[in-house]
Amino acid sequence: MEDPSTGGETRPQAMTGAAPEQGGPVVAIIDDDPDLRHSVAELLAENGFTPLPLPDGASFMALGPRPRVDMALIDLRLRGENGLTLAIRIRETLGLPIMMLTGRGDEMDKIIGLETGADDYMMKPFNPRELLARLRAVLRRTGHPALQPPDRSASTILPFGQFRLDQTRRELLGPDGTEIALTNAEYRLLDYFLRHPDRVIPRTELLTELGNDLSQYMDRTIDVLILRLRRKIEAVPSKPVHLQTRRGLGYIFVTGSHP
Repeated sequence: MEDPSTGGETRPQAMTGAAPEQGGPVVAIIDDDPDLRHSVAELLAENGFTPLPLPDGASFMALGPRPRVDMALIDLRLRGENGLTLAIRIRETLGLPIMMLTGRGDEMDKIIGLETGADDYMMKPFNPRELLARLRAVLRRTGHPALQPPDRSASTILPFGQFRLDQTRRELLGPDGTEIALTNAEYRLLDYFLRHPDRVIPRTELLTELGNDLSQYMDRTIDVLILRLRRKIEAVPSKPVHLQTRRGLGYIFVTGSHP
């Protein structure tokens, strides 16, 4: 099936909200470069994914309010459109995991991308094997059933102060029991802190845990995530009780009610 909106590439499925025939995780490839869309779509189709190549944000939004998509792979510099704006819209309306792609080396782009709630970030050109590994990692961490181990234990609750983190449901519950929304990166960071409480953890260790390439990311990445997380778990983010800074060393997570 030829779709003129995608530069004549062969689409693996119709651009609708219908369930995909392949059954693998559906990844929307939103990039205005038809050659890149085609090559990434072929790579994903050959490796157990269901690719959905799209030339722009309008094509993605045309899928409807409940598209059958598991993840979005978005070019930061879409022609005539800001990929960050699209990422924010997708995150706010659908809550999908997002990986950003960019050909620029500006570190600020990475920070802004993470501020939108993006789960990972890759620079062009990229290694195909690395792209596959990182897509699988994000989907696994966000709970896609096709990428989870077969035996999952009963719900494990990690308490701190008046909060509770449900590891099985991947939910943060506030003092009144209501869920506090976390991005995938925020959840992974909080989960790691709670599994290593009362220990100073350097930024490099946190970056490694998040799966980020240290040659592409910098310490500021962690600082941005820490700031966002503090806004959700601290009564006064500027005077944190739980997530504290140890200058020159890293961060420490105090699980009790007092520092």
